[in-house]
This record gives sequence, structure tokens and C-alpha cells, in this order.
Amino acid sequence: MKDRAKKPASPRAAITILAAGALLGFGALLASQWLAAPLAATAAIGGPFSLTDGAGKTVTDADFRGKWMLVYFGYTHCPDACPTALADIASAMDKLPPAGRDAIVPVFVTVDPARDTPTVMRDYSTAFGPSFVGLTGSPAAISGAERAYRVYAAKHDLANGDYVMDHSSIIYVMDPTGRFITDFTRSDPAAMAAKLQQLGA
Repeated sequence: MKDRAKKPASPRAAITILAAGALLGFGALLASQWLAAPLAATAAIGGPFSLTDGAGKTVTDADFRGKWMLVYFGYTHCPDACPTALADIASAMDKLPPAGRDAIVPVFVTVDPARDTPTVMRDYSTAFGPSFVGLTGSPAAISGAERAYRVYAAKHDLANGDYVMDHSSIIYVMDPTGRFITDFTRSDPAAMAAKLQQLGA
């Protein structure tokens, strides 16, 4: 799935639009088609990473041990896929009992480190919920994380001199040991919450 946009999208505005059921174009298509769809069992998904959080601190995959992770790769200028997915994660989290919410960390990793600084990632991610963690890093560090999670991301230059990022849109479910369990390639918050409870999150 790919995104093409000319300007950033406000996360709060995106949530409002979603609540009103007024997403258009690609976002509407995504919102209408999401379901849980595991990737091939033989695919090696996940692995070590070393990135930077909103406070400028180095964060590694080991820092999340003991918690379930919902990992999503995207960028803050994304017009539809990213705010849709993150809002759906937030809605699914709201449907879980308190213990379930406490056991899960939604992790948003940028594919656009040139624009998504630690502060930008912090402000954007936490707009979806206080438990959301936004991570950025050097281009090399981001590329390494993309490879580990088998994420597609590519810069697409626009005629006006700006650019957007084309990228895959998958929510990865990692268990408390850091092992890939399943993914959501289509999103229904109620179904996501039910699946996470079924998995023991």
C-alpha cells in the first residue's frame, strides 16, 4: 500500500475525520477492508533495533521485553494510511480491559527520519494515546529496522520539490519475548481487540 501527499496531516484532525466516518479516497478503502491476516509462518519478522524515542534517548527492542508490541511503520506527513492505522490501534486499545491495555505498547516507527525528529514523533504519536511510543533514528538505523520487519518504504519526489513516502501498511503483533505472532493488514478495532485478548495480551 502506498501514500502520496503534499502536506502533513494533523493526527487530531485525522481522528476527528475517522470518528465522523468521512475519510475519502485511499483512507476510506483501507478503513473498509482491514482484518487480521497473518504473514507467512516461515517469514522472519522482527529482530534487534536501536532507535531514538521522543526524549532523544536510545531505545532498543530489548527495552520492550515483557510487553506485547503493536509495531507500525509510517510517517507523520502521511495523509491517510498512517492516521487510519494508528487511530484503529487506539480504538482497539480502548476496547481492552485495563490489564490488557497495560500489557501492550503501540510503537510507531518512522520511515521518514529526515522530517520526523524525536520531538515530531513524540507529539504525533502521543496524540493517539499516552502509551504510544514514536521512534526515529539515523537513516541507517531506520533502514535496518525496515529490513528486520520486511517493510517496504521509498521516497517519491513531487514536481513541486516536496516528497512523500510510499510504504507498506502493516500492524505487526510481537509477543513479550519479541517474537512475531501475527499481523493486521486490515483493521477492525473490535476484531483487533478480540484477537489480542485471544492471544493473551
